[in-house]
Amino acid sequence: MKKLLIAALALGTAGVAQAHEVWIERGANGAAQIWLGEPERPIPPGGDPAFPSLKAPKLVPVSTAAQTRGPGYIEVVVPAGDVRAWDDDVFKPWDEDGKRAGVVYYARAGRSEAKAVMPLELAPVAANGDRFVLTRDGKPVAKTEVTLVSPSRWTLMLETDDKGEVALPALAEKGRYILKASVKEEGDFTLPAGKVAILHRTATTSFVN
Repeated sequence: MKKLLIAALALGTAGVAQAHEVWIERGANGAAQIWLGEPERPIPPGGDPAFPSLKAPKLVPVSTAAQTRGPGYIEVVVPAGDVRAWDDDVFKPWDEDGKRAGVVYYARAGRSEAKAVMPLELAPVAANGDRFVLTRDGKPVAKTEVTLVSPSRWTLMLETDDKGEVALPALAEKGRYILKASVKEEGDFTLPAGKVAILHRTATTSFVN
């Protein structure tokens, strides 16, 4: 019974970690709000049940600004322009295919800078454009699924081309859109919670249309 319970908990962690994303939005006061949840689903009033797992995301560039917890998000005052953050300590490692696995989240808000600076990032090819490139350590990631989430939470599955790029359709709906993509790597990785042999990297970019 104990082994079954441990297995169920491990599967639960894997499912939650791979179903969730971290993303950033600008609040009405201009501050950055860093969210954890499933952007294609309505956020409960108090935030996603997994939100307590998001403790101290790291901003890029590094910032010592105070992080304040809101109802489902962490708020931090940052300068105007694109905002980036990442976190490798949201969920504890789990068992996957007989190996230890973990996740690192990368999040960006804004598309005014046509460049990527994080290890995994969806950046606009041209400033404020509707074509994005997915890069891993600055190199394009081809033939990878990218999901577009609209303000009303419909989703559209896209795929990067041979240059790692994806073109968005005409966006008639006004509001916040989120692009998200993930890559899976195998090797020897060290996270704050321990070593893993499988690492899922998940990137989001949000922008306002």
